Amino acid sequence: MITKVRILVTNIIALFTTVAASAQINTDQVMRIGQNNLALEDYVLSIQYFNQVIDVKPHLARPYFLRAVAKLNLDDFLGAEADATLALDRNPFLVDAWEVRGVARQNMGRNRSAIDDYNHALELLPDNRGLLYNKAMAQQEINDLEGAGETYEILLRRFPRFDGGYIGRARLLLAEKDTVAALADIEKALSINKNAINGYILRADVAIGQSKDYAAALRDMDTAIKLLPRQPGLFVNRAYLRYMTDDFNGAFADYDYALQLDPDNQAALFNRGLLRSEVHDTNKAIEDFTGVLGLNPDDYKALYNRAMLLAEIGDYTTAIADINRVIEAFPDFAAAYFMRYDILRRKGDMAAAKRDYDRSMDLAKTDLPLTPMLDAPSGETADSTAQAEAADAPVTLSQEQVKRRFSSLTTVSGNSSPEQIYNSKSIRGRVQEHNVNIEPEPIFVVTYYTSPTELKMSGDYLREVDDINATRTLRFLLQVTNHEPTLSDEDRATTHFNSIKYYDSYIAGHTPRAIDYFGRAMDYMTLRDYDRAIIDLDKAISLTPDFTLAYLVRANARFLASQVSARIAQGSDRDGDAPALVPGYNPARVAIADLDSVIRLSPSMPVAYYNKGVILIQMGDLTSALQCFNKALELRPDFGEAYYNRGYIYLSLGNRDAAFNDLSRAGSLGVVPSYNLLKRMSTR
Repeated sequence: MITKVRILVTNIIALFTTVAASAQINTDQVMRIGQNNLALEDYVLSIQYFNQVIDVKPHLARPYFLRAVAKLNLDDFLGAEADATLALDRNPFLVDAWEVRGVARQNMGRNRSAIDDYNHALELLPDNRGLLYNKAMAQQEINDLEGAGETYEILLRRFPRFDGGYIGRARLLLAEKDTVAALADIEKALSINKNAINGYILRADVAIGQSKDYAAALRDMDTAIKLLPRQPGLFVNRAYLRYMTDDFNGAFADYDYALQLDPDNQAALFNRGLLRSEVHDTNKAIEDFTGVLGLNPDDYKALYNRAMLLAEIGDYTTAIADINRVIEAFPDFAAAYFMRYDILRRKGDMAAAKRDYDRSMDLAKTDLPLTPMLDAPSGETADSTAQAEAADAPVTLSQEQVKRRFSSLTTVSGNSSPEQIYNSKSIRGRVQEHNVNIEPEPIFVVTYYTSPTELKMSGDYLREVDDINATRTLRFLLQVTNHEPTLSDEDRATTHFNSIKYYDSYIAGHTPRAIDYFGRAMDYMTLRDYDRAIIDLDKAISLTPDFTLAYLVRANARFLASQVSARIAQGSDRDGDAPALVPGYNPARVAIADLDSVIRLSPSMPVAYYNKGVILIQMGDLTSALQCFNKALELRPDFGEAYYNRGYIYLSLGNRDAAFNDLSRAGSLGVVPSYNLLKRMSTR
């Protein structure tokens, strides 16, 4: 069953090209800025731009469609469905809107409606991989296994190198009890893509549930963790496998690390509590079960186990309170009555103890109905359950099975992502949640906002930024970062819209200064309106030709604008509406020209060399980029991001030793992705 589906994002939406009619705003311009924010994953701000277009031109379909995409990425599935419907009311031939509405409906569990939408889209675009994949998953969800099989057959015939399709079909085959064919599909997926995380996870699941080959499952889980090293559920599941192979210390280490990644992980807390109780670390086990109950007061398995441990340390009153709640929820659970009998006996209440003992004996030979709370523990094969399900008979469990399910380790489902819904109209940013891509660290930007972390509580230092902040001539303080946060707060966006109005009024009534144009450009940069920012920076530079920071910000604006255009072009292949480029204009080269001006005016600025190196990597000129990072590190020996990117280049050039040294240094300087890359290098 799909318990929670998330969007797997693959590329971006096509560029909107409707010619603007006379209106209060330039809708072409506003749509373009909205798309900039959408491409940069600033969904809340992009919605505000699309709202402006819809207010002026409510008859257009695409603003509703693009707003639906933004809402989809914010997990506002109901809102995305409504906007996609409004888009289709205006243009029923908008294939993308059928797809987006299908994705929204599938995420809400409305699979039949989603299938209808996918069928509409497939009529217009029969060879779309994502549509076929989503349809197959939705068919499996409504138990149309035959239809799902046919859809997978079409999908894999048209896309024989799609590893996700084989893994999806493997899940279908497992549902049909065809383990041999399922394993063949998993092997096929891994032969296509050795980094297909879901293949290792699914093969481990099969090894646990079918062959009880825990050593083989552990090898696959090790590989999955190397590919996805910050997924708490994977560590919970590996801890189970280590326990089953008698590696108690390894199991404890995995539970501890899972809880470092996610302190509220109930499965890790519960399992660690069981393990601590097994090694007689009673008080800490009680702490873990108490932690589970703090997150979910109705976790009866935690209540049951805590009651048993509380009785061991003589806290009979709390133990009885816990077991009473278990009995209220499971009035026919023999082991619960027997536990209460034992507690009452220790307290000396023999009459009440005898009643519970007799009740326990009476129930000992009875069966209990299966409930979601009594799902099978990891690795258990419930033959009677499977037989009952196959015969459409009521599913029941023996008292011994129920007791075992109350005191067995659990694993976490949902670590793999074959169930994830593909949305080919979505934004690429979330891909990194599921596929570990090796990419250089991004450029440093001058901004008004940073994202503090435990390793870096504030932005980086630039003397030129400090000088401007000291004058207090701008309306906000400038900061420097290479991980600028999205402007997800509507009030913040409104603040910068109002700031632009302030500058408009001030410049109209005064002789403008370079700093005034620079200030308005910074507001445009914050709102992702790079074209207008560049225009204002041009004016600032014309007034003050040695305005170093204006050159740096203009270089960033030109580079970021080119990235947005490239992402939009990626999604424009089938619509033919990619933005046209001015002949002879290369945004990366003009950005480098600006950085050369920065270097001429401020030759000791390491960020200028660093940013130039990042752009040169994007252009494929690794040798020149290497020289830039060398210079940046000469000027600033503790420049962690420069070490990381130089290590990235060395790795690309095949110099593993130099790459290892630089990545190790970058990690020690707080560049966290270094450790993942080092781990992957060490496993090759």
